[in-house]
Amino acid sequence: MTNNTILEHRFNELYERAELRRTREFTDFLNLNEISILKTALPEGCYTLYGGYEGAERCVAGFGEISDNSDFPISCVLIEPAGIRFAENLSHRDYLGSVLALGITRETLGDIITDGKSAYIFCRKNISDYITDNLSSVRHTTVKCSTVNNVPEILTQPPEAREIIVPSLRTDAVISAIYKLSRKSTAALFAQDKIFINAVQCTKSSKTLSENDIVSVRGYGRFIYCGEERKTKKDRAVITVRVY
Repeated sequence: MTNNTILEHRFNELYERAELRRTREFTDFLNLNEISILKTALPEGCYTLYGGYEGAERCVAGFGEISDNSDFPISCVLIEPAGIRFAENLSHRDYLGSVLALGITRETLGDIITDGKSAYIFCRKNISDYITDNLSSVRHTTVKCSTVNNVPEILTQPPEAREIIVPSLRTDAVISAIYKLSRKSTAALFAQDKIFINAVQCTKSSKTLSENDIVSVRGYGRFIYCGEERKTKKDRAVITVRVY
C-alpha cells in the first residue's frame, strides 16, 4: 500500500467517523501534496480547510459540523526577541529549526510568518503552551513567546499586484517568466511534481491559468494569477500577478 493510498484511507476514515458519530474530526497540518491527495479522495463539501488565517498554505482539514474557523484546534504563537537591541535577523528556517529542536514534529506546525525581528507560528492548540514554556532562543537571540489571537492584517494580505509579459497563458510560460527560469528548468519542476494549482498537483504544463488561480512552486514560492490585461504589439500577453 502506497503512502498516498494510506492517506486516502485516513481521510475517508475521519470523514466517516465524523458523519457516524456527529462529531468534529481534524487532521494535523497538511502540506500541499497531502491537500492535493485529500481533494482527490473526497469531494468538496466533505471537509473544510483552514490554516489559521485566510490564504494559509499549510492547513488542517476538518470533518463534520464545523460552524466557523474558531472550531479548528489551531493556536498562533508570537516569537519575539527579549531585547530588540541584540536581536539577529532571523529567517523562516531559523524559527522552524528552533521549534523542531524542542522535539515537536513538523505536522503539528502550520505556516510561519516573519515580521522583521519577530515571527508568528501557527500550531496545533495542544502544543502552544509547550512552545511558549520551552522556546527560549532562536540561533543566538534570546526570545520570549506568547499565544496571540490574531496576526496583524498587514502580514497576511496578498502582495501588491504587478504586471509581467508572457508569451502565453500556459502555466509553464507564466512560471518561467515570474521566476526567470528556462523552459527546461520549468519542465523539470513539473516532472518532479513540484507544481500545484489551488493546492492540487499539476502535471500538465500546458494548462491555461484562470483568474484567481493560486500557483505554488516548491522551492520558489507562490503567486496569484489575477488575469490578462492586454496584448502587446507582438501579441504577447500582459498579465497581472501577486507574487509572495
